[in-house]
Amino acid sequence: MRTSTRWTVVVLVVLVALGWALWAQLDRDTGPSGTSAQHSDRDRRAADTAEALAGPRAQADLPPCPGPGAGPGPEALRGITLECAGDGAVVDVSRALAGRVVVLNLWAYWCAPCAEELPAMAEYQRRMGSAVTVLTVHQDENETAALLRLAELGVRLPTLQDGRRLIAAALRVPNVMPATVVVRADGTVADILPRSFTSADEIAAAVGPQVGARTGEPG
Repeated sequence: MRTSTRWTVVVLVVLVALGWALWAQLDRDTGPSGTSAQHSDRDRRAADTAEALAGPRAQADLPPCPGPGAGPGPEALRGITLECAGDGAVVDVSRALAGRVVVLNLWAYWCAPCAEELPAMAEYQRRMGSAVTVLTVHQDENETAALLRLAELGVRLPTLQDGRRLIAAALRVPNVMPATVVVRADGTVADILPRSFTSADEIAAAVGPQVGARTGEPG
């Protein structure tokens, strides 16, 4: 009787272990929207080769991402390198933000509030000129879809391709989209805004007090 009980316990332990392993595997293979995340170790899909992206990049016609700035960049972002969606250049994120007031706008092509907010971000950048750099961060592996969405919206902002959401993880941004991170010129994070904006005026009101930037003139 004691032998039978012992074997029953052993079988139960094995079943629990197998169940836990299966759950962990499913969790790794499923993205936040329930879709497959087989390329979770990549920033973009395997299908998004340079050749495949050439057409969408031409349609989006994005400006280049910022080059290395002067002074310290955000410490949390050191060592993170991402692709600039506009031209495929490799960007050292911390160095690119150094010495600049930067508004990081985290979004994804399938996010409806993001699509509504992006034109407001573009208008805010137009008003602010060189005083602030608006840098969008696409948080999905489908880079082609991101470029086509930006082309559709007519939004021409420098964009980082971050399919693994490295920036959000490093800065501990809540798991919502869109979200905006305001970075001071000295590399410190002024604020994290897990919300959407509907106008450039709203963005200016939220960002300006954090970095002492002028609000710009309504256009």
